Amino acid sequence: MKKSIILTLSLLLTLTINGYAQQTGDVNGDHEINIADINAVIDIILGGSEEGDWVDLGLPSGTLWATRNIGASSPEEYGDYFAWGETEPKDSYDLYTYKWWESWTESGRTYWGYTKYCYGSDAYMGIVDDRTELDPEDDAATVNWGSDARMPSYEQLQELISSCTRQWTQRNGVNGNLIIGPNGNTIFLPAAGVRYLEMLDLAGSSGLYWSRTVAGAVGAYYLRGSSVFTDGRYYGFTVRAVRVPQD
Repeated sequence: MKKSIILTLSLLLTLTINGYAQQTGDVNGDHEINIADINAVIDIILGGSEEGDWVDLGLPSGTLWATRNIGASSPEEYGDYFAWGETEPKDSYDLYTYKWWESWTESGRTYWGYTKYCYGSDAYMGIVDDRTELDPEDDAATVNWGSDARMPSYEQLQELISSCTRQWTQRNGVNGNLIIGPNGNTIFLPAAGVRYLEMLDLAGSSGLYWSRTVAGAVGAYYLRGSSVFTDGRYYGFTVRAVRVPQD
């Protein structure tokens, strides 16, 4: 019986399903044949919701991670690029096209400041709101995929880094990081790069993924490789959604 089960699974894992297999039996692209490939086959056969599939990586918090980026139809597609706090892609990304950056005139002089998620000298007209995370209506994951989806918090990015292993690989010719959870399940984060002005930079060499958490007066946290960094909110980064199951 045991040999029969192993043979059946081996035959199943030799299939190339929707182009996901990168070598014989290696359905999830981690260069190994193990239980994670069986889970990947099951996920592919069962399909998922139109909003996107979710993977339980075995994280301590129970957070589920989406299998693909917002705006993508498969795990290796780059998807859409968003300035932080914006919910639609656009043609050009810089500070002066940023939704939450506006000017005002005072005593004959022109000043600029953030109109939301702001504090300190960079606040519009000195009006401070002290918000530390995106409201749902400004969250690209929530607006595009529904109320169960969120952009990850700073803490969720740190948990992904500390609890999972990371492997630079290719899926269907696309470079990216394979994130392997404690339970063997995986997600693939394509190296989609960053948009600034009308240009796409670092595509194929680096993936930059927004969190929903403010970093200082002018920045926000994002995931790049195995670390969390901060940068200007007006850059166009990709978004990978998370969901926390409700009890």
